[in-house]
Amino acid sequence: MRRKIPSLQALACFEAAARQESYTRAAQELSLTQGAVSRQVAVLEEFLGVSLFRRTRHGVVLTGRGAEYLHQVAPRLQGLEQDTLDCMSSRGQGGIIHLAAVPTFATRWLIPRLPQLKLAHPQITVHIETRTRPFLFADTVFDAALYAGTPDQLSHWAGTQAARLMGEVVVPVCSPKFLQRRRQLTAATMTQLPLLQQSTRPDGWRQWFDAAGVVAPNALFGPRYELYSMTAAAAAQGLGLALVPRMLIEDELARGELVVACERALRGERAYYLVTPERADEHACTQLFRSWLQQAAQPSAANGG
Repeated sequence: MRRKIPSLQALACFEAAARQESYTRAAQELSLTQGAVSRQVAVLEEFLGVSLFRRTRHGVVLTGRGAEYLHQVAPRLQGLEQDTLDCMSSRGQGGIIHLAAVPTFATRWLIPRLPQLKLAHPQITVHIETRTRPFLFADTVFDAALYAGTPDQLSHWAGTQAARLMGEVVVPVCSPKFLQRRRQLTAATMTQLPLLQQSTRPDGWRQWFDAAGVVAPNALFGPRYELYSMTAAAAAQGLGLALVPRMLIEDELARGELVVACERALRGERAYYLVTPERADEHACTQLFRSWLQQAAQPSAANGG
């Protein structure tokens, strides 16, 4: 039986014209003529038996039915494109894992270990995009997520299961010039120095000084950075003291770009987890990736994580 499916070319022209609100701009995007886009949309409207656009002085806008149709078909076109790219990237062999990950942990910890994954499981290909907050797996292409958070935060991530990888232990670090020939700084001395703030951990310095038993009126003051990699880079440039998980700055410490300002470390409630949707038919690649990841995390966890 012949399926009631319009041509992909017509759907692509429709989606581009709807997004651009212009046949001309859609044509430029698709490397077609304006007339070709207009004809494809007309063919689609005839196929559907409804008007999808109405013309304006500035271009075209969707009709009510056109907006509904776009909402229905756009995710399917995106999914079809993703499936095609997946097949191309793996050459039709092995399995693909779409991973959402907190950026600095992915860059500093996971990616340097991916060659080990390739040796252990050469059939697995991992695609990584950044996400820092919980999301609905059903609304995305992701198979798993590397997430940094607390057990309480995870409990509110509905329909998921989490495998703990390692805890988060932070240490204060700075550029060597901040030590001024001293081996380390005291917590009291640090209250008088510029403190670099992590926007995702706004209470980090206050918690560290509280644990040290030191009153720090300026614990919440200082320039804020969204990513640990930014905070570490700012500290290496001599802009102040940073409070960063040691496992994320091992390279900077080894090169002498950063030094530990005070050995007092702070273990918080936050930890790193691999989060996956709860499903009975979990893909074998996801299972293999979880097992490999837990094994790869063991040394970091044993060293204070």
